[in-house]
Amino acid sequence: QVEVVESGGGLVQAGGSLRLSCLAPKSIFTFDTKSMAWYRQSPGNERELVAAFTSDGTPDYADSVKGRFTISGDNAENTGYLQMNSLKPEDTAVYYCSAEGRLHGRGYQFWGRGTQVTVSS
Repeated sequence: QVEVVESGGGLVQAGGSLRLSCLAPKSIFTFDTKSMAWYRQSPGNERELVAAFTSDGTPDYADSVKGRFTISGDNAENTGYLQMNSLKPEDTAVYYCSAEGRLHGRGYQFWGRGTQVTVSS
């Protein structure tokens, strides 16, 4: 079973930084890190989109994280990243990565199991 794997979460004080990684496995699918997107979900809330690339490859962010988070990727490493700076307690959530794998001209969506980010005040 193919799935992407998030890492880099943890406990950090408010104002601190973390860098999340999203590794797409070597498989029969071809991944482009520009297809990777980051979501988060906190208890009692719906999963929300945090950062992604638009169709022309431009990064796009939720208003709540603009200026603090940066999405990027390294296709050579099949890895996407989410750099999170100036973290706030309200950023506390499980962060998920999704990525599109392509096979024979079709796209398939893959999700990771999430990585916990906890920001203390």
